[in-house]
Formats: sequence, C-alpha cells, structure tokens
Amino acid sequence: MAKHRVAIFTPYPFEIGQKIRINGGPRNGDWEVIGLSAHKVTLRCPITKKEFKWDRFCYLVEERENEQWPSH
Repeated sequence: MAKHRVAIFTPYPFEIGQKIRINGGPRNGDWEVIGLSAHKVTLRCPITKKEFKWDRFCYLVEERENEQWPSH
C-alpha cells in the first residue's frame, strides 16, 4: 500500500476565559472564549467587545508564553 504525507487536524479543546489569537481568515485577530456548547464557540473581541457565536473551527498550531494580548 502506498504511503502519503497526511495532515492531521484535531479540534481544539477550548476553555471559557481563554485568550486566543487567530492568524488569517475572516476571524483574524485576538479573541476571548466566553461560551461553549457541543458544536459552537462564542468569542468576544477584547477591543470592540462584540460577540460572535461560530461553529467550532480552530485547530492548535502552537502556544506561546508572554505574548502581548490583545495585539495592537
């Protein structure tokens, strides 16, 4: 059987109160996790305080310590 390079994605286990940064795409920017359900995540912008409920969509790339949040 042929072998292939395969990218494996695992849904990220969000936690309420978590501060996250999304790089790229329509949700680009800094967010705070303020709500969770089995299929949705509610995020709040720390600058405008606007809240959005989206299908769970994020996958962890890396975690960094001592990052400025929100970024300017």
